[in-house]
Amino acid sequence: MDSTVFFTTFGLIFLAELGDKTQLTAMALATRYPWKKVFLGIAAAFALLNLGAVLVGKLLFTILPLVWIRLVSGGLFLYFGVTTLRGAGDDEDGEKGRATARGPVVTSFLMILLAELGDKTQLVTTSLAAQHDSSLVVFTGSTLALWLVSLLGIFLGKQLVRFVPLSVIHRGAALLFLIFGAAILWQAYAGQ
Repeated sequence: MDSTVFFTTFGLIFLAELGDKTQLTAMALATRYPWKKVFLGIAAAFALLNLGAVLVGKLLFTILPLVWIRLVSGGLFLYFGVTTLRGAGDDEDGEKGRATARGPVVTSFLMILLAELGDKTQLVTTSLAAQHDSSLVVFTGSTLALWLVSLLGIFLGKQLVRFVPLSVIHRGAALLFLIFGAAILWQAYAGQ
C-alpha cells in the first residue's frame, strides 16, 4: 500500500469534511436514532459514493494524459479552496429536513447519499484516483476519513464547535485545498 497516497487522501478528505454538513447531519440524526444505526447508513452511503468516485477517476486516468488530469485537478482544488474560504463564516444547519418514517439506517443512507452526491470530497476523491495508480488506497483513505468525520460528528461534534469555531475549521480546509491545488498545477507546469 502506498502510504503517501493514503495519508494525503485521508488528510484532505478529513479536513474538508470536518465541520461540514455531513458531520452536522450525523449529529442531528444521532439525536433521533441509535448511533450505530445512523453510522451504518452513513457508512454505506460513503462507501457507495467513493466507489463511484474512484471508478470515474480510474477511467479518466486511462483516457486522458496525466498533464491534463493534473491541470483539471489543480483547478478543482483551487476552486474548492476559494469556495470553502468564501463560505467559512456561514452558519450551517445540520438538518436537511425531517427524517422519513423509513428507519434510521435508510434515512441516514439517503440523507448522506443525496447531500454528498457531487460534493467537493467526492470530486476530490475522483481527482486523486485519476492522479494515482492506487485506486484502492484512495478509496480506503477517503472512506475511512469520511467515516471518522461522521463518528466525530456523532460523538464530539457539539463539543468541538464549543472550542473551535466552524469558520476556523473551514479556513484551515480551504488553505489546504489552495496549497494542494497550487502544488498540483506546479507539477503539471514542471512536467513531472
